Amino acid sequence: MSRSLRFAALALVFLTLSAPRAHAVSKEMIELQTQIKNLQDAVARLQQSNDERMGVLKDLVQQTADSVNKMSVEVNGMKLATQNQQDALGVKNDQISGQVQSLNDSLDELKARMARMEKALGDIQSNQQSAAAILNNLPTGGAAPAGTAPASAQPPINGPAQGEPLPAGPVAPTPAGPSAAELYRAAYNDYMSAKYPVATSEFSDLIKAYPDDTLSGNANFYLGEINLRTQKPTTAVKYYDRLLERYPDNNKIPAAHLHKAEAMLSMKQTEAAVRELRALIQRFPASPEAAQARLKLSGLHASSVPQ
Repeated sequence: MSRSLRFAALALVFLTLSAPRAHAVSKEMIELQTQIKNLQDAVARLQQSNDERMGVLKDLVQQTADSVNKMSVEVNGMKLATQNQQDALGVKNDQISGQVQSLNDSLDELKARMARMEKALGDIQSNQQSAAAILNNLPTGGAAPAGTAPASAQPPINGPAQGEPLPAGPVAPTPAGPSAAELYRAAYNDYMSAKYPVATSEFSDLIKAYPDDTLSGNANFYLGEINLRTQKPTTAVKYYDRLLERYPDNNKIPAAHLHKAEAMLSMKQTEAAVRELRALIQRFPASPEAAQARLKLSGLHASSVPQ
């Protein structure tokens, strides 16, 4: 009995001592669970806040992307409109340049005609002076000098009798071949009809026959045009240079500068082409060709004046 009592007493003491410890452990567990719960709530709130912020950021990014896309469309539209305007202006300038060239050609032809008319008028005046001199040398009346035929047998006033030498005085020379204007007109018509081999031969004949004539300067220009259109830019540049060097007062000098630059661009000689375009603008700033040169320099991202 005493032994059982001692065992019961020891068990009671053990239970008494372990009860506070179990209570303390349970309290710590509750506190730990509470902290974990609070931490989980904080993480959930942080996640929610991050989700909300990410949503706002996504909306802002989407709005920014939409704005950028809209701006890109507008910029592309402006670029396209600007390019169309430049193309239209270039075509219009080309048309104006062609019309100016045609007017210049017509003016050159009229000048050549006037020169021929002045020459013909001078020949007529010379013939009239010769006829007047012959009339002044004729007897005015009375008996004919001894050894002369009677008046009825005198030769007509309009010309000498058969076998009589021609009177002294200037005589209009007979042209040896077609005039410069005639050669030029035939060559230009073949050029406009795209008969380039024939036009090349005719323009070359004009230059050989009349090397100092203004129309020969035009012939060099159109020989350059033919070679430029037939994909021979090197030869075209030679003809343009010949016009620029030998005929400095020719009215096709501005067009020669412009088309020489185009030939250089086709040969990838960009720097030389830029110099040629700047020279054109400097020499003929108000010409239609200068306006085209400025457009070309803008397309090449080069200024119209040297830096």
